[in-house]
Amino acid sequence: MLVDAGYQGLARDHPDQVSAPPLKPRPGASAELHAPWQSARKVQSSQRIPVEHAIAEHKWWRVLQRFTGRRELLPDTINAVAGPVSDRSSGPTW
Repeated sequence: MLVDAGYQGLARDHPDQVSAPPLKPRPGASAELHAPWQSARKVQSSQRIPVEHAIAEHKWWRVLQRFTGRRELLPDTINAVAGPVSDRSSGPTW
């Protein structure tokens, strides 16, 4: 699973399952440390872009922007909202 920098601890605890971007070099570090960090961060970020766009698309719907229900109910809510939208985008069936 590819995650953003906010999940460094999860990536540390589960190194075979979770991949977070590399830690940023300390301030004042040489350019020799910044260049590899920048390229590794960019590679990991570009792999996550399709997933981030898919998540953002669902957040456009007002129902999901204001969802404050239980986390276990979110998949059913997404299916309830996405179902009619996907049916509408396929065109008329008559």
